[in-house]
Amino acid sequence: MAQFNEQEFDDAYKQETDRINAQLDKEILFAMIGDVNTGKSSTINQIIGAEVALVGAKPGETTGIDRYVYRDKIIFADTPGLDDINRQNSEETMKFYKDADVILFFLNAAGTVFSEGEKRSFEMISKENKNILFVLNKIDAADDIPSLVQYVKQHTKNKYNVVPISSRTGENIDKLRNEIMGILKKKHKEIQFARLVKEKSSTANKWILAASGSATAVGAAPIPGSDFIPLTGIQVGLLVKLATLYEKPLSKERAKELTIATITGNIGKTLFRQVIKFVPGAGSVAGGSIAGGMTLTLGYAVKYAYENDIELDANSLKSLYEYFKKKDKAKA
Repeated sequence: MAQFNEQEFDDAYKQETDRINAQLDKEILFAMIGDVNTGKSSTINQIIGAEVALVGAKPGETTGIDRYVYRDKIIFADTPGLDDINRQNSEETMKFYKDADVILFFLNAAGTVFSEGEKRSFEMISKENKNILFVLNKIDAADDIPSLVQYVKQHTKNKYNVVPISSRTGENIDKLRNEIMGILKKKHKEIQFARLVKEKSSTANKWILAASGSATAVGAAPIPGSDFIPLTGIQVGLLVKLATLYEKPLSKERAKELTIATITGNIGKTLFRQVIKFVPGAGSVAGGSIAGGMTLTLGYAVKYAYENDIELDANSLKSLYEYFKKKDKAKA
């Protein structure tokens, strides 16, 4: 049985909480460009999962820029087309593009996709900021979407991602969120974004599977016991990230209790055997490693508890084992 190293836990907990707290102090600025009929407002609402674009709008007095602020940290700046602004306002408008973390360039799949005016705007903006994501909206009202996507890619030298969506039906909104997360991760702002978005489950699943994969690699270490210290860091990091994602308070003492129960006790092993049956693909990711299996189990147990308002401690981990055990019998 592994021995718990309190100093290593303390170091891992501090490192992860410091990293996340640094992210939570940051604002995220989205600059949006597109015609009035490209569905920018409805897309914002779909991305966040709330009526962001109907509240908190602050129209620009001179430039025509509308700012939508969500929970004080996420700012969507709806900018006019560069052909539509006065020269005296262009400098301020371009500053939004330069400072933006992500530029959402909206195109209407049911209209003229990537018009000459849109191409000119793209050329100007791309000189200031390369974090451009093309949002091809209204695919529910258009045909041959792959050709439209390819057309945009060809005219942007295949350097930018194009995400076809329908803000009306919600199609591919999750894919758009993932692309946004990819850009924000490079800026160390992805946790802030994930925390403020209503849809959290798919993000949690990715973090859990990634941590499990890392733990699996650690568990393959040839020296007995050499995997415990990095495994502690992986699991503590996952616990703190999930608590932040679901905005649930997690004290250092509770994180320690859950880590000890998972690594050094039998709870992790028994719960893993049940959880693994209900997580598609989990067996292939972690089945060959006890370390990976324990980490995956801990992650899904925490996720389930948060999503079902269950008080999380070592005892509730045991209860979750019984729950999945009964679910397995019912399935059989």
